[in-house]
Amino acid sequence: MSTQTAKRVAIMQPYFFPYIGYFQLINAVDTFIIYDNIKYTKRGWINRNRILRNGADTPFSLPLKKASDALDVFEREVSPDFDGKKQLNLLLEIYRKAPHREAAMALIEDVLMESERNLFTFLHGSIKKICQFLGISTNIIVSSTIDIDHSLQSQDKVIALCRSVDADVYINPIGGMQLYSRDIFAEAGVELKFLRSRLIEYPQFNAPFIPWLSIIDLMMFNSAEELRKQISQGYELI
Repeated sequence: MSTQTAKRVAIMQPYFFPYIGYFQLINAVDTFIIYDNIKYTKRGWINRNRILRNGADTPFSLPLKKASDALDVFEREVSPDFDGKKQLNLLLEIYRKAPHREAAMALIEDVLMESERNLFTFLHGSIKKICQFLGISTNIIVSSTIDIDHSLQSQDKVIALCRSVDADVYINPIGGMQLYSRDIFAEAGVELKFLRSRLIEYPQFNAPFIPWLSIIDLMMFNSAEELRKQISQGYELI
């Protein structure tokens, strides 16, 4: 199959200021399907990430309203106690000497001061705003709007979503290599590829470098031009 004209698709959960590999994945495809009707995972990265603080990786999270862990992402709510201004001020203090703080903080403020309290809508909106900042124009579709059997699970659901949008190639992060079978995808007429991000090392003040932090950290220390270069070139497909 020629991938030069093939339609490429990726499917992921929404995440809170995810790492650069997430945006490399979005940029690498023609259509990005974002799950809203998938179970919220308490120990996952849907509403949390890591930033740099005092030379160490530090958790940074979006607090949620208490609810059953059995609910889907679109059924969860941001905590009514969430104070976007407080988180914004924390980031201003942590990154006060970062070289690209001004441009990054304008975007981060736009995200954190959002009044929306539905978790999925909040995260979906934030991802679209970050994509715009990074110059990513990929079409993003919400999973529940696609006409498939949504009771399907894991690989079967992914294949159904791919077929519903006429995908020729499905690209998944490298961490999913053990989850999916190239042969089963091929039987469905879809080529399976995996995206592996290359390590992007950059100065983080004068501290030892810590990789794979939230996109927040990369925006603070890298120009938009450099980020766009890394988004489009800083990975390989296998």
